[in-house]
Amino acid sequence: MADLDLEQTLAIIRRGTEEIILEEDLRRKLETGRPLRIKAGFDPTAPDLHFGHTVLINKLRQFQDLGHQVVFLIGDFTGMIGDPSGKSATRPPLTREQVQANAETYKEQVFKILDPARTEVRFNSEWMDQLGVSGMIRLAGQYTVARMLERDDFDKRYKSGQPIAIHEFLYPLIQGYDSVALEADVEFGGTDQKFNLLMGRTLQKHYGQAPQVCITVPILEGLDGVQKMSKSLGNYIGVTDAPGEMYRKLLSVPDQLVWRYFELLSLRSLEEVAAMKAQAEAAGTPQEAKKMLADELITRFHDAAAAAAAPRSAGNQIALGDIPENLPEMEIGAGDEGLRLLDALRDAGLVQNGKAAKDVLARGAVYVDGVQADPGLVLRRGRAYVVQAGKKKIARVMVV
Repeated sequence: MADLDLEQTLAIIRRGTEEIILEEDLRRKLETGRPLRIKAGFDPTAPDLHFGHTVLINKLRQFQDLGHQVVFLIGDFTGMIGDPSGKSATRPPLTREQVQANAETYKEQVFKILDPARTEVRFNSEWMDQLGVSGMIRLAGQYTVARMLERDDFDKRYKSGQPIAIHEFLYPLIQGYDSVALEADVEFGGTDQKFNLLMGRTLQKHYGQAPQVCITVPILEGLDGVQKMSKSLGNYIGVTDAPGEMYRKLLSVPDQLVWRYFELLSLRSLEEVAAMKAQAEAAGTPQEAKKMLADELITRFHDAAAAAAAPRSAGNQIALGDIPENLPEMEIGAGDEGLRLLDALRDAGLVQNGKAAKDVLARGAVYVDGVQADPGLVLRRGRAYVVQAGKKKIARVMVV
């Protein structure tokens, strides 16, 4: 990417971001031609990264490919406070032992994406342990309670009578001071981190540094299609998930979210994604696009061989039972409009009659290619599907 001009570089940076504060500051920093220090902080509150985390980490890798240095900051000190962002109650802090154990796992996983040669892994205890009580008091003097209560989650908790512990006010101050200690040029965070990112700009100005550019990225919805991806909600895809598990989960992504997943997780160009979307809309289903996304992501986090084998191992994990190695195969004719799933069940002999097909569909006990099927699904001509009805009836159906 070294030969890109400034506008091309900015176009790459804008993709998959929510807000850049301020873009004119970023432009000026890029125009200097020096490698920028790109900061992102992670509190090791859980031992594993999931695809929601990789939205931000992918952007860090883009900056590395553009020639810049990433500082992957593990908040071992702030992890013992507990980030209050978006929380309706005080979050219990972790012990130092818990933080250290989780941090080691993060360090192993992040290099599945980042280039180790352009990554500094730092811990904010390096400078926070040295700051001491007097330094912390001076830091706390840089901001007022009134300004702190402008933060949305603090404001809501204060107005609703929910307790806010004093140490929670320290969290954004410490995150901001991290930017001072690291002399960050750019800091990334989720949209829920905007207040904390801006604190970095404020404190850097106070300490005589050029204020960092704050870039927020969207919060990726989980497999339920509603709430943000989270291990605690069980709607996540982990970067260490087995290939078959990744494949199964990616094929279960709600259709309306497929292209958002492509935008935020795929490294394909937007033009290529747009062409895929047009093709999927013409076919009436994004199922093939989901498989292409699964192949790309499994290859990235495992390897090409694992991606090629993933469909079979995913099939062996579907909820209604294992898929045998030697499936019965049959051809079923269809009109130009395709073959209704209800008719495919009956014509393939997977149910006794149309009424039985409706019953098994209503129970949600029909899977196509290892994914629970929509009763209104239409199978397209010219391809084969693995169709399963209940725990025992299964066949590979070629629609002709």
